[in-house]
Amino acid sequence: MFKKSLTALLMLMGVLALLASSMPAQQPPASSSPIASDQDIQMLRQDIRSQKKQLVAANLQLTDAEAVKFWPVYDAYTQETTKIGDQRLALIKEYAQTYDTMTDAQAKSLIKRWANVDQAFIALRLQWMPKFESVLPGKKAAAFFQIDRRVSLLLDLQLASMIPMVKQ
Repeated sequence: MFKKSLTALLMLMGVLALLASSMPAQQPPASSSPIASDQDIQMLRQDIRSQKKQLVAANLQLTDAEAVKFWPVYDAYTQETTKIGDQRLALIKEYAQTYDTMTDAQAKSLIKRWANVDQAFIALRLQWMPKFESVLPGKKAAAFFQIDRRVSLLLDLQLASMIPMVKQ
């Protein structure tokens, strides 16, 4: 169990390291060129979703009957999280584009909208809890949400380390 978890976590961290290498840490984004192409970002996001799915699979220990019910719910949930991730990505792009010229009003707006994205992730988890609880026993549903939250926190930490602070 621990070996599977460690392997899956190392795979996820490898993907995150690739993400980190494509963006300079704590360097202001170049205003004339994007940090990464949209195609590269989409491929990276796909890789992260794949690694996350492997991590979930390695740690939930689903029976065959549970897996048949769980994975379609997981895939639908992932589609919903991707929509919120699209909002986050749009905010990051906007931040990069306005980094050198950002006004106080733009900074305030970005922070409020970022908080709204965070709240949307929380609301989505709450909305999907009953759906996961209907296909998994309580402890396994709780374990899934622990895994989901931990991966989300790792990604948030990685993003935070790569996005420079607002120019004051």
